[in-house]
Amino acid sequence: MSSTVSDNNSAQQKVVLIGRPNSGKSLLFNQLTGLQQKVANFPGVTVELKSGKMKDLTIVDFPGTYSLHSFSQDEQVAIDAIYTALESNDTSLIVCVLDASRLERSLVFGLQIQALAKKHNKGFVFVINMIDDALRFGHEIDVDNLSTELGSPVFALSAKTLIGLSEFQQALPELVAQQNCTPQKVSEKHDEVIKQSRHLAYKFGMNANVVLKQQNRIDQFLLHNWLGGIAFMAIMFLLFQSIFTWATPLMDGVESGIGYLATLVSGILPEGIFNDFLNDAIFGGVGSFLVFVPQIMVLTFIIGLLEDSGYLARAALICHKPLSYFGLSGRSFIPYLSGHACAIPAIMAARTIESPRKRLITMMTIPLMSCSARLPVYALLIAVFIPQTQYLGGLVNTQGMVFFGLYMTGIVTALIVSFVMDKMHFADSDKSEMPFILELPSYRLPHWKPLMYRVLNSAKYFIRRAAPVIFMVAVGIWFLGYFPIHSGGLENSYLGYIGHFIEPLFEPLGIDWRYGVAILMSFLAREVFVGTLGTLFGIEGADENIAGLAANIQNDGLTFGAGMGLLIFYVIALQCVATVATIKAETGSQKIAWGLVVGYGALAYLMAFIVNSFL
Repeated sequence: MSSTVSDNNSAQQKVVLIGRPNSGKSLLFNQLTGLQQKVANFPGVTVELKSGKMKDLTIVDFPGTYSLHSFSQDEQVAIDAIYTALESNDTSLIVCVLDASRLERSLVFGLQIQALAKKHNKGFVFVINMIDDALRFGHEIDVDNLSTELGSPVFALSAKTLIGLSEFQQALPELVAQQNCTPQKVSEKHDEVIKQSRHLAYKFGMNANVVLKQQNRIDQFLLHNWLGGIAFMAIMFLLFQSIFTWATPLMDGVESGIGYLATLVSGILPEGIFNDFLNDAIFGGVGSFLVFVPQIMVLTFIIGLLEDSGYLARAALICHKPLSYFGLSGRSFIPYLSGHACAIPAIMAARTIESPRKRLITMMTIPLMSCSARLPVYALLIAVFIPQTQYLGGLVNTQGMVFFGLYMTGIVTALIVSFVMDKMHFADSDKSEMPFILELPSYRLPHWKPLMYRVLNSAKYFIRRAAPVIFMVAVGIWFLGYFPIHSGGLENSYLGYIGHFIEPLFEPLGIDWRYGVAILMSFLAREVFVGTLGTLFGIEGADENIAGLAANIQNDGLTFGAGMGLLIFYVIALQCVATVATIKAETGSQKIAWGLVVGYGALAYLMAFIVNSFL
């Protein structure tokens, strides 16, 4: 079974997966193809087509949509793709994925797709996913009789527990080979579709009240006017606390490993330029950056738990009213939280927001969310200036509290900027505002295999994306800082001359030329700041602890005010070329994209100056 992603639309024997959000469609796609695409339990996570191979078949996962009438950009993408697939000669079979716990709602959309499949003479089959939920409540679905009434084959399975999956996989080639398996009589009238789906759900589906009763017990607490807000803040607080608490042992292990390897290599190689290059540029620069990768893995793990459990939709609902005061929507919460991992997919996820004005404001303020690229900078400077005092048996510590404060600073700044943009009518006002409608998915335990794969993949992606840039910058910084060899130290190197030239720009922030060089280099990518400083301090003290960059900065005497100013600078400044390119692509405006770079850069400089002046 191949696990390569393919975008080749001309592949023969194409099987298309279509369904509502939260139906488990993407997880079914992963199980069929062996791929591990992102699976999340909130609306609008899939905004592009994914395809993979299952033997001789091409399986295509389409974005989830609630109806054939779009309410947002990503739903329109899905609907357009559905019609394109139905008109394509390559499409052999349409697989409509239904949710066993919400059969009536799933069937309304499923019957609409069934009617379209008949109209285009395409093979069609229903898959009732999450059958394990029905079995958990003691309900069995009469698949044979349901198939008879629907006029199309029906398979009951669980992509999570693998119940019935092998039977469906074995039947797929035969279903594809059939010329037409759609029923002879299919109604396209909306009223008749609703009536039929309600009848079938009553006859074959599980009692929805049983599911809702269990869900409502939890929602009475999590969606309570006051308790829900307190629970939300507590969950967010623990999220950012865990990044320090859980990742510290892993970070210590990585740092010790890098230090041991650096000492070992340095002892084997003879003294000279090559030895200095490995110590200063590779272990000092790239090694200092690798120490913080475990924090990115922990962040991805916690967000994944919230996504897969179904809590994110509740959080969006909780946040809708307060966010609306700032010109945003409850749906803005999901891109905002995603932005704490990476701004690029978060900006694309803003397509789920129905209002063009709110969508634009959300996209423009997402860069203020503290993404994973800021993590190494935060962790480094917090380790330098904030002592690690623990409370409540180690559950809470001062470094984690400051870390939480930095994230909240970014969020509060984003809300203030959103409020100003909304009141200034920066974006054109919508002629008619759509009501905020959000389906609350059932609470479910995460599927651990895709979640752990996602965690590992986030680390690999971060390293693959950042390491080449950091390596090139580290090599360039090392070369400029090392030569001329007999220059008399870093001060008199080529880099020293450049640094002293730009130093007046950064003196008001309380930092010298070395930090100025690191800031300028980090406009390529924020995490380069750590690698650049690691290289610079490595050149100055190659005999000291190579991986212990925090200790080197402490010994260097950077003031508390300057350090806090640097933290605030990195909270606000937009220093990611890829993010700028994504904003330009999504908004269609180069002026907006580069305007944000200048605006956020000026605001970051001003705030850093104020913090340094008063601390």
